[in-house]
Amino acid sequence: MIKTAIVYIAAAFFEIAGCFSFWAWLRDGQSSWWIAPGIISLTFFAWLLTRVDIAAAGRAYAAYGGVYIVASLLWLWVVEGVRPDRWDVFGAAICLTGATVIVLGHRTVM
Repeated sequence: MIKTAIVYIAAAFFEIAGCFSFWAWLRDGQSSWWIAPGIISLTFFAWLLTRVDIAAAGRAYAAYGGVYIVASLLWLWVVEGVRPDRWDVFGAAICLTGATVIVLGHRTVM
């Protein structure tokens, strides 16, 4: 569980950083050179998601979604300087709870 959490946190950082580089280029008018670190970052993100110890890819991605939402709000606060409001925090807590249920849920083998 600890390894999965660490991988998800790292994957979230690389996904958000990679997407942000495209945002900076396409929305903020930054140089097209921002694409290169974005592609590298998104490649690390994709590789990291293959490192989680969950048998089905779709389940791994679903559980990751909750971590991604929390990480996105931290990015909003730390990098963009916009403090999440109570609704952001409440929604993120719901999503993270759902991700935990997905990861820790008892599976019946058929």
